[in-house]
Amino acid sequence: MENKTFIENVKLLLQMHAEGLLGGEIMPEDALIGIVPKDDLMNVLTLGMALNYQRNSYKLWESVAQAYLDKSSRWIFNPKVVSESNLDELRSILVYYRVALQPNRHPEIWQRVSKGITQSSQRGDVIGLIESAQFDIAILKSIMEINRKPEFPYLSGPKIFNYWLYAMEAYTGVCWRSRELITIAPDTHILKASVNLGLCSSEVLDGSSDNRQVVAKSWEKALIDSELSPIDVHTPLWLWSRAGFPPLSV
Repeated sequence: MENKTFIENVKLLLQMHAEGLLGGEIMPEDALIGIVPKDDLMNVLTLGMALNYQRNSYKLWESVAQAYLDKSSRWIFNPKVVSESNLDELRSILVYYRVALQPNRHPEIWQRVSKGITQSSQRGDVIGLIESAQFDIAILKSIMEINRKPEFPYLSGPKIFNYWLYAMEAYTGVCWRSRELITIAPDTHILKASVNLGLCSSEVLDGSSDNRQVVAKSWEKALIDSELSPIDVHTPLWLWSRAGFPPLSV
């Protein structure tokens, strides 16, 4: 497919999304809206995202919202408090609300990420981490994907890291420097949609790390000079796949 035709199809998909024609407008993280105040949203989104790996995203965020509603358990979303907490107490809450599905590994990751946030920020929270990186994605990538990678399991992977950047922008209003560095977050729906649009061959559907990188790089290349960033098409592609790929028309 010629790139001009491809870009026209992408823009048509964006228009369908803007006009509400893709259905499923409720995104998983929307479960936090009206429950988590803006002051806590960065911490909640970040810690919840750290466990968003090969599981039902809607159920994860519903569980996170329920845990936050319980004032006695709300401390689990404070990175500084969590980093100094008793792991068994943390585990009991995360497992009770089914935020953690793996009773050993998930609470350990939650606490490790909390320590990573605390140690990377004078404030001890996510906004402090972002401020320490001067809102620059290049610096943040260096911190989370290289210098402190062991402290950010899952979250430092390209799929979740890039979606986390997008979620920070979409839900908390962060204005990133080097926004063009946010690549598309190639989950299963993005892989399917990319194949359906003719951007990639069906070989990428096996979901290997290499093939996810192929898809991400393909989107970067395809959108050069289009005035679109790869992350701009993430939600429309995701919803298009979930809707069963309705024809591109408005």
